[in-house]
Amino acid sequence: MGIRRNARELALQMLYASDFQPSGTSSAPFWERMDPAAWAFAQRLVDGALARRDEIDTLIAGQAQNWRLDRMARIDRNVLRLATFELRYLDTPRNVAINEAVEIAKKYGGEASGAFVNGILDRIHPSDGAASASASPATVKDSGTTATPS
Repeated sequence: MGIRRNARELALQMLYASDFQPSGTSSAPFWERMDPAAWAFAQRLVDGALARRDEIDTLIAGQAQNWRLDRMARIDRNVLRLATFELRYLDTPRNVAINEAVEIAKKYGGEASGAFVNGILDRIHPSDGAASASASPATVKDSGTTATPS
């Protein structure tokens, strides 16, 4: 597994932990398990996603048709936050950011997490946050979901 994949997985764990302790999440327990070369990228993802959390959450909620953010599975929600940050603020190629998010969602989320994450990210544009004209709810081919509809 590549350094950036490891960094993304660590960043997911840190964001997940921040859902439980929003004001006091320390990265210290995660540092011990991280390759030093990937640490800076993981920290950049976490810091960026947390700093822009409200904006990112608004964007995700706007694309998650019939799904409230607070009802999404925590893993799915945090994978979406990380990938949205990458799409909007980093130079990560769009296909790479989406593919990485989908693979991480499959690994850590529920049975339909990959399809759920893909369906939402497919509608998010990196520059303006507008919905893709060609995207539709049919993008998610799996009939199952990992979140509860609102």
